[in-house]
Amino acid sequence: MNHGGEGAGRAAPAQRKDARRNKEALLDAAAAAFVASGVETPVRDIAARAGVGVGTIYRHFPTRADLIIAVYRHQVDACAEAGPALLASSATPYAALGQWVSVFVDFLVTKHGLAAVLQSENAGFDTLHAYFLDRLVPVCTQLLEAAAASGEIRSDLQAYALMRGVGNLCVGADNDPRYDARRLVELLVAGLRRPH
Repeated sequence: MNHGGEGAGRAAPAQRKDARRNKEALLDAAAAAFVASGVETPVRDIAARAGVGVGTIYRHFPTRADLIIAVYRHQVDACAEAGPALLASSATPYAALGQWVSVFVDFLVTKHGLAAVLQSENAGFDTLHAYFLDRLVPVCTQLLEAAAASGEIRSDLQAYALMRGVGNLCVGADNDPRYDARRLVELLVAGLRRPH
């Protein structure tokens, strides 16, 4: 009789699921720490925020660059997944677009400091930028097309141009407390509406 083998087979997927959930919690904590204090936040602060030991972080991410890259990819994935979810749950496609742009702005805030950390490794940054475009441009395109099809916005907008414009409005927001990037992004999104 091999009862131990059966139990182990059931435990392994549960352990993998727990490990994945723990890793996601760790990445969420790191992202929040980066927003609050920048990408140079001490690992012990991230560990405390995540409720894990420092060793756990180093086991998953041997270097700070590994952690930052993982946070970046995690945030890209969350932003990409938010698009279809918002489209399904919002009152209108335009409302979904506005909410997604807000999620995108949150992501851009998290991303600050990444380029400086990865400067020495241009290929790694290029790979991340390609991942960012591959994941997010189609989502933004889907939202724009849905809002255009509903007659809420003009139909000649390109996702890349909108994302680039939002990104440009967010540049420097962390250096000047008088500059309200969110307000300007809201005005940009409001300007997408078709006149009635």
